[in-house]
Amino acid sequence: MRETRSDGDLLRAIAADADRRAFEELYRRYAPWLLARLRGRCADPGLVDDVVQETFLAVWRGTAKYREGGDVAGWLWRIGSRRLIDALRGDGARGRLRQALSRLRHRDEASAEERVLAGVEHGDLAGALVRLSPELRAVLQATVIDGLTTREAAVLLGIPPGTVKTRAMRARKQLREALT
Repeated sequence: MRETRSDGDLLRAIAADADRRAFEELYRRYAPWLLARLRGRCADPGLVDDVVQETFLAVWRGTAKYREGGDVAGWLWRIGSRRLIDALRGDGARGRLRQALSRLRHRDEASAEERVLAGVEHGDLAGALVRLSPELRAVLQATVIDGLTTREAAVLLGIPPGTVKTRAMRARKQLREALT
């Protein structure tokens, strides 16, 4: 039986030796997760597939640099989410984003992040988060959970950066009031 290599071992083998098996193992380990997570952000499956491929191409080519000891899933999410934003910034991005968001708003199934936010069990935080408007929750999700900058969140949500800042401030204020 073959020993399972750590994420760090796989990344070192890819970077140093262009080890195809290591790359395939990393891809099998993380591509389904990244694909599912990005589909929660964009309703265009073709675009999401392209972004996942571009993310792993960046890993293979060495254009995305991994900091030793860091969280590999978080690193891949950062690459993938930034590439998704870049893709959405292209021709017609605002229209595609509006369509994607309107489809997301009308779906019955909550995203994984929404389920996590709703299931937080630290004091009254879960209730406070649920009482936030969808617009405020979306801004918190993009900036806090996904770690996007104000500008990146603005592109993703299809709103001006100033609106992202205002909504984030309102969300924090409402959470503070609800938790005190």
